[in-house]
Amino acid sequence: MKAHRPTIMGTSHMVAATQYLAAEAGFRILEAGGNAIDAGCAAGIALGVVQPEFVNVAGVAPIIIYSAPENRVITIPGLGTWPQALDRDYFMKRHGGKIPQGIMRTVVPAAPDAWITALERFGTMSFGDVAQSAIGFARDGFPVYPLMSEVITEHEAEYRMYPSNIALYLPQGRPPQPGEVFVQKALAATLQHMADQEAAVGHRGREAGLAAARDAFYRGDIARAIVKHQKENGGLLSADDLANYHSGFEEPVDTAFGDIRLFACGPWCQGPSLLQTLNLLDGAELRKLGHNSTDYLHRITEAVKLAFADREAYFGDPRVIDVPIEALLSRDYARQRREMIRPDRAWPEMPLAGDPRMLTAERASQGAPLVPERAFSAPELDTSHVAVVDKRGNVFAATPSDGSYNAPVIPELGIIPSPRGSQNWGDPDHPSGVAPGKRPRLTPSPAIAIEPGKMKMPFGTPGGDVQTQAMLQVFLNIHLFGMEVQEAVEAPRVASYSFPSSFEPHAYHPGLLNIESRIDKATGEALGRLGHKIGWWPDWTWLAGAVCTVVADEQSGVLKGGADPRRPSYAVGL
Repeated sequence: MKAHRPTIMGTSHMVAATQYLAAEAGFRILEAGGNAIDAGCAAGIALGVVQPEFVNVAGVAPIIIYSAPENRVITIPGLGTWPQALDRDYFMKRHGGKIPQGIMRTVVPAAPDAWITALERFGTMSFGDVAQSAIGFARDGFPVYPLMSEVITEHEAEYRMYPSNIALYLPQGRPPQPGEVFVQKALAATLQHMADQEAAVGHRGREAGLAAARDAFYRGDIARAIVKHQKENGGLLSADDLANYHSGFEEPVDTAFGDIRLFACGPWCQGPSLLQTLNLLDGAELRKLGHNSTDYLHRITEAVKLAFADREAYFGDPRVIDVPIEALLSRDYARQRREMIRPDRAWPEMPLAGDPRMLTAERASQGAPLVPERAFSAPELDTSHVAVVDKRGNVFAATPSDGSYNAPVIPELGIIPSPRGSQNWGDPDHPSGVAPGKRPRLTPSPAIAIEPGKMKMPFGTPGGDVQTQAMLQVFLNIHLFGMEVQEAVEAPRVASYSFPSSFEPHAYHPGLLNIESRIDKATGEALGRLGHKIGWWPDWTWLAGAVCTVVADEQSGVLKGGADPRRPSYAVGL
């Protein structure tokens, strides 16, 4: 196939993001002399302004970074915790184990801290510098693009549940239309206040300024407004929850695919499922089967099911629960699990989880059986992505998230404190069950692939549970089938839903495999005969993810940016 767009190439620096204005914000910083971390933070903050249907400035922002000076990969979770006042049995007692939409889903907003943490450790610029574009887009407005209008229109009834959301997101009493200018004055003032507090102590140095910007959000006027809004509307988030929050750093998890090392965030998100899926696949076998052939799509789908069965059984906040992540990613365990993939038959439901500690393919006890949902409905897909590589060899990938239709906006701030509690289970005994001070299990999961001396590749995508599936297919398109970067991003994809959704109410659709219709009908029918329940997507759909990536060829010195046209994504480089 030929790509609809060219691969964007350069030799100095490159940024790809799921919204073109955010990509421009990152590129401005690179052109001004900033590094990949400065540019990634600029684009990430901008995504919270120019993709308000999918991202919020006060949401989550998981980040993974390769630091060239340190020759090290590190992650910043950028994921908040449940309030300390939460009774772990609250949702079981009050809501039958469900986590209702609205303010009770609120966890500590983590994104502002994540960006500042990245800047402190690896950046060179101030918060005010990197937030400048975002402030301008919020204050002066930006043109509404079709997908933003479509999503707000689709969720209009949910926006109307909260008067403050009507005022901001339905500014003329209706969803904004493509080409209209969308303005967020209160959000601009919130970001400007953080920058002003930083500037006020600028004489004390960059580090003191960044601390002042963080304190403005987590301890100052912004924090007080958040707590006041929570108290007035039945929320639990306290001043101490905000003041004591700091994302910090965590080591990545990794695996090898040939000579490539693939790094992902830990089991507080679904990132390790990408690595597990790769461990279950044999590159030579996949190449022989042929790209997007029946047998190829069957094999990767069955591997995804096995990895997601383990995600359901084990993944959660490793600070609170014991996650056997090293065993889950071991080659010996993968060999055992691989035997469960049958070339002639699809698993009709989610397979049994394995027992990595005992190196057995199936775990003896699975608890209560899963109940499938009768009718399919797409999960919430409120996410974005930015990937950056600079001329010094630094690499940045982040997947900021949290949309605007499932919780109330704070009118005077223009932000929605993270409703990411929607990705927990109300049952505290579930690995990702609620608990005070615990983090939800996140779907956003940026990654970095490195072939030492040859290649570096930050990548990620929106798409909820589709994220690691789309990332897997693009990674294999590039590194197994040799596709040009933009071609690999545009190639048609499939996605399984044969597992509980990460989003409340955790719908489960045994055997469902959705396919973009550019994959021929005969292939879909053959997959159906293997036992997959085939759902046909249009030729192109944003539900299949929107992968953004930069592939840095260290031998030629050429950077190649790929941006998915399934959403308003663009790559910009020089």
